[in-house]
Amino acid sequence: MKFGNPSNSRRTSDRWGQGQYGAGRGTRLHQGLDIKCSDGAAVYAPFDVTLNGKLTVYTDPTKAAINEGINLSGQGLCFKLFYVRPDRTSGTVRKGQRIGTMLPMQSVYPGITSHVHVQMCDKSDPTPYF
Repeated sequence: MKFGNPSNSRRTSDRWGQGQYGAGRGTRLHQGLDIKCSDGAAVYAPFDVTLNGKLTVYTDPTKAAINEGINLSGQGLCFKLFYVRPDRTSGTVRKGQRIGTMLPMQSVYPGITSHVHVQMCDKSDPTPYF
């Protein structure tokens, strides 16, 4: 099983760090995989999914502009998408249907490669699914 669009590409390295699973984040490790996405772009379901509620990404109020995401499950997987304003937070969505809008990462991290952060619910490595 693979996630969604084969033309999606991974965030590599920029002035803010690297997008691969396990990359250093100060005293912690990056627990997801970053997939490039333009600020304001529509985000689509990678496969048939159940929407399991909105999530809050940060506790830091300076990051309020990008402080949304969504919990999803499908095809035996549970995962989260960060930096996405969901169109709705419950129900089911078919592969390819819009699930939300990419939030404005550049307003919080100028010069970053804007991206959706994909994190497995159990914090395991999502890389094999891409």
